[in-house]
Amino acid sequence: MVRQLLRIAPVCFAIPLLAQSPAAASQTSAPTTANQTGAAASPAKSIGMYAYPKNQQSADQQRKDENDCFASAKQQSGIDPQAPPPAPKTEEQKKAEQQAAADNAKQAKGGRVKGAARGAAGGAAIGAIADDEAGKGAAAGAAAGTMVGGARQRRANKASKQQAAQATAQQQQQQEAQVNAAHQQGIDAFKRAFSACMDSRGYSIK
Repeated sequence: MVRQLLRIAPVCFAIPLLAQSPAAASQTSAPTTANQTGAAASPAKSIGMYAYPKNQQSADQQRKDENDCFASAKQQSGIDPQAPPPAPKTEEQKKAEQQAAADNAKQAKGGRVKGAARGAAGGAAIGAIADDEAGKGAAAGAAAGTMVGGARQRRANKASKQQAAQATAQQQQQQEAQVNAAHQQGIDAFKRAFSACMDSRGYSIK
């Protein structure tokens, strides 16, 4: 009988200890959760600003004032500072637009014909001076002029495509800069409205 009591006694002592351990663990983690919740509950901090009470307002009162001023600033400015900024175009989209601009660039035409005409005239003149048949000189000049005219036309068209692609790339950069500037101006307008509201309620806001 004594041996049975000795075996049961350690089990009885172990049960209260096990029952207390979860509570102790929850007490240890509770302050961290509370701190995280408090930081997230501050509208001022969510937009990178800090409010300091001038009249010894309580933490609850400050949180209420921040929420009220946040809603007021959002309504007055028409800006939601917590909304994601405008997404820029992807590199694939930019390249596709640049390629389309290059494909639609104005292309020179008739270079081979003009080159042939100039070459034929020059060849005929050279043939006449050299006591050669003007017809043979003109034919040779036309062939050479055709090649020269075609090469010039290809170079001009290639340059036109490159210029169109570069102009489109510059436009893309300007548009992206304008969108970012407009977004930042909206955030600044919201912060001014929020600061004015908080200042009227007795807070120093930075």
